[in-house]
Amino acid sequence: MDIERLITPERIRCESGVASKEQVLQRTGELIEASEHSLDAEEVSSRLMARERLGSTGLGHGVALPHARISGLGQPLGALLRLDEGIDFEAFDKAPVDLLFALVVPEHFTDEHLQILATLAEMFSDSVLCERLRRASDRSELLNALREWQSHTDPS
Repeated sequence: MDIERLITPERIRCESGVASKEQVLQRTGELIEASEHSLDAEEVSSRLMARERLGSTGLGHGVALPHARISGLGQPLGALLRLDEGIDFEAFDKAPVDLLFALVVPEHFTDEHLQILATLAEMFSDSVLCERLRRASDRSELLNALREWQSHTDPS
């Protein structure tokens, strides 16, 4: 998975004042819509919330990977949010979530969806990366941390 094909600087944000899972997923929908005008923020956030109702996408250790399938989407898209304060995401370890990587994929993606999620889960299980993301002060630092993680883990 090439992180730069999945995420752009426009879909990366340091957020403050977010108080709930619903609010952060709404902001995520707005963030995705702002860079992908063919998508509707309300539909994106609604799909992400529908997936959350099936079970929390909180991985633990302050990380969540909300994800959804969306018809009409041509390629997978990601959005990264670093929250100033953690929120309850109903993660198994009960830790508040302050790092979210949201993923939306085309409706027909099955294996690709699971492969991307597996890579993201591996990425966000790296405590050094997560700490670096938490210390980042802007989107540039967040994106650079993801790029460097990928460059150190790619076998090429």
